[in-house]
Amino acid sequence: MRVINHPILGKDERKKKVTIYVDDKPISAIQGEPILASLLAQGIRVNRITKKMKEPRGLYCGIGRCTDCVMIVNGIPNVRTCVTFVEEGMRIETQEGLGQWKNKK
Repeated sequence: MRVINHPILGKDERKKKVTIYVDDKPISAIQGEPILASLLAQGIRVNRITKKMKEPRGLYCGIGRCTDCVMIVNGIPNVRTCVTFVEEGMRIETQEGLGQWKNKK
């Protein structure tokens, strides 16, 4: 679900649809929206699994203060998906624990 007509912010004028890859699965997103918004719109609620208790985490604060929404984005772990914007072809992975750096290709 996306807010397309906000009472204060107005109408969402972003139109360009792009494809991003979440755990190697292609999903449709709107360029310029936060990654987390794209994931939620597709029903993806889990962003990471905690290191110690192996518990799922997702949206919590939504403003980049906590670390519940961190994921591996283009090989870089611990990216806050609530304040990182979608770009065509991004590769996003559910993060396990502290995440691991991956080589960019």
